[in-house]
Amino acid sequence: MDEGRPLFVQIAEMIENSIIDGSLAEESQVPSTNELAAFHRINPATAGKGLAKLVADGILYKKRGIGMFVTSGARDALRFRRRDDFSRQYIEPLIAEANKLGVSVDELKSMLDEWEETS
Repeated sequence: MDEGRPLFVQIAEMIENSIIDGSLAEESQVPSTNELAAFHRINPATAGKGLAKLVADGILYKKRGIGMFVTSGARDALRFRRRDDFSRQYIEPLIAEANKLGVSVDELKSMLDEWEETS
């Protein structure tokens, strides 16, 4: 767990990551609040708050008396949202810095191509 961010956010992100990487398929059941709490050694209310966030975001839905399940289309929705977040968090500052340095978009593309070839 990352000390800098709230635990419930980290729980939600772990479940999101499992949906994105396919280890939690759409329409599959997710671990219960108590299972998450026991596994991560956290308060069940904290785990529940993470699940509630995903329900509010439309990523999970509840089946009364059965548990929480991954919504159909959740993987695509998460990927779309994360790509948008990625652009805001990384691409926009990258372009701003490139502009400050006088690096054109074509030069930036070349740098990325070179980096890809060497990694």
